[in-house]
Amino acid sequence: MKYKRILLKLSGESLMGDKQFGIDHNMLNQYAEEIKTIADSGAQVAIVIGGGNIFRGIQAADGGMDRVQGDYMGMLATMINSMALQAALEKLDVPSRLQSAIEMNKICEPFIRRRAVRHLEKNRVVIFGAGTGNPYFTTDTAASLRAIEIEAEVVLKGTRVDGIYTADPEKDKTATRYETISFDEVYEKNLNVMDLTAFTLCKENKLPIIVFDMNKKGNLKKVIDGEKVGTLVSL
Repeated sequence: MKYKRILLKLSGESLMGDKQFGIDHNMLNQYAEEIKTIADSGAQVAIVIGGGNIFRGIQAADGGMDRVQGDYMGMLATMINSMALQAALEKLDVPSRLQSAIEMNKICEPFIRRRAVRHLEKNRVVIFGAGTGNPYFTTDTAASLRAIEIEAEVVLKGTRVDGIYTADPEKDKTATRYETISFDEVYEKNLNVMDLTAFTLCKENKLPIIVFDMNKKGNLKKVIDGEKVGTLVSL
């Protein structure tokens, strides 16, 4: 195993599967099984999941809603996804804890760094919900921040695409995939990996990022074992 403690970032949209909205339970269960595999192998797993399958604060702002209000609604959407993922993991007998940046004592713990690290040391999967708890910050930024706080070795960004390409592979058939790329090259080529705040946090803290296809079964295990899957972004 190459990576012992990881932060897995999942998009809310990926939970939709073939649906137009909400949670596809087949996709949710597939993700839970992939996470169980690496947790059973001894990896310490923390997760941040977006809420775009339910609500996006930026889109609400585009429609005239107050941006701050929209962002808080988006944070609640991430909690719905986090609770669903926790339920799917526990159905597979994977011990887990959900921590929220906004206190919701009836359903989860508040985010406390030392407690989160202790859970990881006891091989419990820790899910971080509600983003950073602040408007104007994305769940990508929450993932980078939490990864740094818990001293994760890598941020794994699970997407529907198998890495970072020279151009959008869904639009440009000539686009080629990078196996490795530096943070500076991503800036220079203006490639869309994460939002700039999240990406800069990783660069400044020397935290590598791996972008990979989470929907392909077995990929997550291959990544933590150090196999060449997806694209590695590092200094």
